[in-house]
Amino acid sequence: MKKDTWKGVDEDKAGAIGSVEFMQKITSRNRRTILRLKFNPRLKKLLEKVKAIKAKNPKKVIKTHIREAVILPEWLGLTFGVHNGKEFKKVEITLNKIGKRLGDYSHSTGRVLHSGPGVGATRGSKFVPLK
Repeated sequence: MKKDTWKGVDEDKAGAIGSVEFMQKITSRNRRTILRLKFNPRLKKLLEKVKAIKAKNPKKVIKTHIREAVILPEWLGLTFGVHNGKEFKKVEITLNKIGKRLGDYSHSTGRVLHSGPGVGATRGSKFVPLK
């Protein structure tokens, strides 16, 4: 059976990957973001929250508004509730989501379905007989 890998790292070893090796494997944009965000007090609070919940109950949903946080390998198997402006969408962290952002998996805009025009919507529909 084929094992899943992330940039040459097996799924078993991905959770224990070092920060230096992880930084080398992600894109330069995400590297820069991590370096900038580590001074952000909101992100530090999130990292502490993740560490505490992972130690106690890893099945618990971790709610956050920080959509720009880069998904770290230590978060494998955790579930986040990422706010999309209206509600918290569940995001389960899997191997293929490492190195991406939390907001990539919680879309803030929905699909708009337009139907046909109703009665009175146009000048011509004024004369459509009602049943």
